[in-house]
Amino acid sequence: MSLKAGQYIRHAKYGLGTIVTRDEERTTVDFDTAGVKIFVTTLATFEPAEGQSPRKKRTNGRSRKSAAAAAH
Repeated sequence: MSLKAGQYIRHAKYGLGTIVTRDEERTTVDFDTAGVKIFVTTLATFEPAEGQSPRKKRTNGRSRKSAAAAAH
């Protein structure tokens, strides 16, 4: 199976996710509900999933306290 970074996949235990990086040794997947997991590439079992990964909320790097202080 030829999976690559950016592909949306399904895993039996963790559900749907997007491959972040993949090489001969490790595959990193950002799952929709389980977060980021790292697998041994040769042992990992994924199947391609239909659709696209949901958009994640982007943060601007500022906490509420610093944003409130900047407003004063």
